[in-house]
Amino acid sequence: MTTPSPELPRVAVRGEAHLEVDPEIARIGVTVTARGRDRRSALDDLTRRNAAVLDLVKSYGEAVERLETGFLSITPELSAHGRGERVRSYHGSVHITAELSDFPALGELASRLADLELTRVDGPWWALRPGSPVHREARRQAVHEAVRRAREYAEALGTSLAALVELADIGAESAEPYGHPGVRARSVAFAAAAENAENTAPPLDLEPQRQHVYAQVNARFTMAPPRL
Repeated sequence: MTTPSPELPRVAVRGEAHLEVDPEIARIGVTVTARGRDRRSALDDLTRRNAAVLDLVKSYGEAVERLETGFLSITPELSAHGRGERVRSYHGSVHITAELSDFPALGELASRLADLELTRVDGPWWALRPGSPVHREARRQAVHEAVRRAREYAEALGTSLAALVELADIGAESAEPYGHPGVRARSVAFAAAAENAENTAPPLDLEPQRQHVYAQVNARFTMAPPRL
C-alpha cells in the first residue's frame, strides 16, 4: 500500500448504493395433513393428498421453477386417559415448497391449493435470484459513487485524483437473505376442506413486495498535491 505523504496525499471515501426493485421469484409453503385411527389409513390419506398437491403444482409447468418436499412425518397420538400407551390416532403431515416466477399463476395456484382438503398454504416470500444482475448493478453504482465523492473532495482542494490505491467490498446483498424466515414479505395462510367448497376458489390478487438491495465499498485514492 502506498504510504501517504505531502507529495502524495490520499483521500479515503465510502461509496454506497441502494436499489429498490421488483422481486423475481416467490416461494410458498404447502403443508398437507391427515389423521386416521390406524397408521395405514393415515398414511393412505396423506399419500393421496400429497399426490393431489404435487399434480396440481406440476400442472403449472414452467411457471414453477422449483418443487421440493421438505419433510414427512407420521406421529402416533396417545390417549390422555387409561393405563398404558394406548394409541388414539395417527397424525401425518408432508411439507412442500414451491418457487414460482409467474406471479399471476402464483395467486391462482395458492387459491386452488387452499381449496384442497386439510391443506395449508403459507407465504408468499418474495426474493431476487441469488445471481440476479441487480446485485451487480448495485456494486457498480457504489463504485461510481465512491469515485464521485473522492473527485469532489479533490476538486474542493483545487486538485484532481491521481490513482486508485485500494477498493474494498464491504457488502452487496439484499436486505434479507433469500429464504430466511425473517423475510419481510406479506404472509398469507390458508386452510380449507374441499368438501365444503361449492365452486373453484377465485385467484388471489397478490401484490409483490419490492426488494431492497444495498452495496457499499471503501475506496482510497491518491491526489495530485494541492496548493493550499
